[in-house]
Amino acid sequence: MTAHDPSLGRPGGGILGWLGLGARQLEIQPDAGDPPSPTDRRENLRLRQVEEVARFIAAHQLEVNATSLAAGWNYLAAADRDLVLAIDRRIQARLPLTIDWLDEALSAQDDGNELETLTDLMQRLEGSIDEFAKTSRDAHVATNEYHIALEGHVSELEQVTRAGDVISDLANIAKAMLIRTRDIEKQMLRSEAQTRALKRRLDEARRSAEEDHLTGLPNRRAFEACFEEQFRDARAAGDTLCVAFCDIDHFKQINDKHGHDAGDRVLKLVAESLARLSNDRCHVARHGGEEFVVLLRGESLADAAAKLDGLRANLSERRLVNRANDLPFGQVTFSAGVADVFISGDPRSALKAADTALYRAKQEGRNMIQIATAEDAMPAQLNAA
Repeated sequence: MTAHDPSLGRPGGGILGWLGLGARQLEIQPDAGDPPSPTDRRENLRLRQVEEVARFIAAHQLEVNATSLAAGWNYLAAADRDLVLAIDRRIQARLPLTIDWLDEALSAQDDGNELETLTDLMQRLEGSIDEFAKTSRDAHVATNEYHIALEGHVSELEQVTRAGDVISDLANIAKAMLIRTRDIEKQMLRSEAQTRALKRRLDEARRSAEEDHLTGLPNRRAFEACFEEQFRDARAAGDTLCVAFCDIDHFKQINDKHGHDAGDRVLKLVAESLARLSNDRCHVARHGGEEFVVLLRGESLADAAAKLDGLRANLSERRLVNRANDLPFGQVTFSAGVADVFISGDPRSALKAADTALYRAKQEGRNMIQIATAEDAMPAQLNAA
């Protein structure tokens, strides 16, 4: 059954019937004069949400299955901003939403959730290691102090020449205890060394999880965390904050003509060019595929666009050759859309606005920078397809 089933709007039929809701009214009507109860309000909200998902499925002529239901819910509830951006971009490009395409988009979401879980586990493990390291250091210090004090008492006991057998026995016991404290101290030192080594390995694992292995730039996950932090700090400090989406022009043609190894070299070249902007107020990351994101703090929208445009112009003037076969790449360029985060309202809306401006740059000929408008952050209409 497709979403254009003619029984869609009939009670008991279509998508709502498939969901078991078609035979019911979509609003629960309380008795006259009685205010709706919290249970009624929750039920009405739930039914409206189901109706919106049904309309989404119908608007895009999708089959009713787990994939279309999950995609409709995540899109309408804005539960996954990457999925929202991807669907909006596909709608703007007038491309159909298909079950296969939605499967791939939702699969990418699952990969992100797995990485988020791994990151959380690493953070908790790091906290436990830090706590153990502190406990180990404290125990080492205490053992060392005890060792010094006990060593002094042993020395005093050995100097007593007429204390008799009792004093002699106490001295022997103290010597045995002294040997034992030396052993404990050595074990503590080994534990501290092992803790430091484990923490180094954890730091390496964290960097690996947050780094794009091809370009060496932070990956999308690391950028999102950075974006949230910079958004909070810039808002508190009253700083401007801009975000840009950059996309290599005609990248598929480069891969098709020269091969993926050559395409990887082009990706590295563009990444190195963008990375020159990086400092403590400018952050660059690979967002995925041939797309990069740039966060510029303390720059006006016009200045941020001008800075990216200068970089674009320098790159476009270069004529590159594939060293593997001496074939020219020709001109390598990128397009970008830049948005003011606070004009857009929040990080998710700013990314949406920058992505829309990037799409406009592609439509108008590529190899250019487009500045996002306030309207670019608005969600696309469901019937735009």
